[in-house]
Amino acid sequence: MLIGSGPAADAKRRLLERAGAIIVGEEAADVALGVVANGDEQMVERLRARGMLLNVVDRPDLCDFTLPAIIDRDPVLIAIGTGGASAGLAAALRQRLESLLPSGLGKLADALFAARDQLRARFPDTDVRRRAIGSLLAAGGPLDPLAEHEDPSATVAAADAAPGRVERIEISSADPEALTLRAARLLGLADRLYIEGAVPDAILDRARADALRLPGAVPRIPAPGLTLHLIWMSI
Repeated sequence: MLIGSGPAADAKRRLLERAGAIIVGEEAADVALGVVANGDEQMVERLRARGMLLNVVDRPDLCDFTLPAIIDRDPVLIAIGTGGASAGLAAALRQRLESLLPSGLGKLADALFAARDQLRARFPDTDVRRRAIGSLLAAGGPLDPLAEHEDPSATVAAADAAPGRVERIEISSADPEALTLRAARLLGLADRLYIEGAVPDAILDRARADALRLPGAVPRIPAPGLTLHLIWMSI
């Protein structure tokens, strides 16, 4: 149910129709969700008494749910929400991200979906398969998601297992915001962490939840995937 008229209501209507909603007026029965775009608090009370969950434009205190800003690269869908704190901030982030995400991102997703059986057959081990796909999609990799790709299907078909590699990172601050961009990126990609010294939990929390945490020295021959040697540099 959509109540109201004008630019705010028109914007909500476009968003709802794009999502496949069937929009009805106040006279309709058996409606689960409502959007009130005219600021009428009495209307809000009447609709809520009918058991509806409501979004009230520019009144987060009256909202049961909020509508995020959407980036659509079908089948890739990115929703940006602020819990009603600032629709303007969500819109600004959407505009910035829109300029970063290539128009062919959906084609890349379709190519990866189509190749799932082929990738499972080539890499039956789940970890090996994940690393191979991660290597393809890494920043600067053959299928970097932020770059345009003329024929992603052919590149996916040629995927190979990612070789083992070790990166050393020295940590001198317990503040994760002090990490370099490179260190933060590697923590998010690493398969395992060898930890030397009292590396703070706030830093380790930036790593993948499923990354192994291991004490001691890094093996001379690294295991497949990305290994990080984290060293706490006490000051």
